[in-house]
Amino acid sequence: MIATQKLMGLSQLMRLEKPIGALLLLWPTYWALWISAEGLPTLSVFIVFTVGVFLMRAAGCVINDFADRKIDGQVKRTMNRPLATGVVSSKEALTLFFALLVASFLLVLTMNSLTIGLSFVAVALAATYPFMKRYTHLPQVMLGAAFGWSIPMAFAAQSNALPPEMWWLFTANLCWTVAYDTYYAMVDRDDDIKIGVKSTAILFGRYDRIAIAILQMLTLGCLIKVGLLTSLSWIYYGGLVLIAALFIRQTMQTKTRDRDACFKAFLDNNWVGFILFIVIAAHYIFNAL
Repeated sequence: MIATQKLMGLSQLMRLEKPIGALLLLWPTYWALWISAEGLPTLSVFIVFTVGVFLMRAAGCVINDFADRKIDGQVKRTMNRPLATGVVSSKEALTLFFALLVASFLLVLTMNSLTIGLSFVAVALAATYPFMKRYTHLPQVMLGAAFGWSIPMAFAAQSNALPPEMWWLFTANLCWTVAYDTYYAMVDRDDDIKIGVKSTAILFGRYDRIAIAILQMLTLGCLIKVGLLTSLSWIYYGGLVLIAALFIRQTMQTKTRDRDACFKAFLDNNWVGFILFIVIAAHYIFNAL
């Protein structure tokens, strides 16, 4: 019984039952792989990055809960997390975190030297992000950098280069991540204010939805620049119109700032990432016909 609880606790620690975080990391990785390959990426790179996304997302969740182990019990949404309830110990969490990092690094070692070098930045971002909410109201920016670092790594692995369109794609993903994670932070805003945790939701205050809308417009602007630099077709721009419609829907559904509505808006961003991947892939498929 105790062993079963422990395994369930470790699984919850890695958020295996909640794939949304992995998907929000996976879609930008696929954007980068397809654009850098101008179509299908090589199978080995595809496998390494797909598995790596899930490993690093799990590692990020583990270190996040370790960092928040003393405050999660005070937040309604997180009070039943394994470290907060004591089902998993701090030592076990750190052991799992380092095991996931080692597994991820072994995968990266099969890539070229540029990708390996960039992986050290990925580890630094993943390890430090969870602690930022204690020192700055902009932890979502750090999360955006951490979630987006797979983009330069994917370009490096697939093309051994970091071209301008890569940085525009990275910036688009950074703005998008800050936008959707602000919705996520709005769910916990009241609890975070009480316990002294910082976030963009608190920083933006009553201008939160306006700030998110601006970030979403910047996301679309950067994505348009990516399309121009890589000569993507009307299929891609049609996808951007659909994404703009989703952004507008998110703005409308969070008008009352209800917790459930903000969380639904956050989840809605999975469709944003998926649609963008589909139109990028479709462009290269039709271009090859």
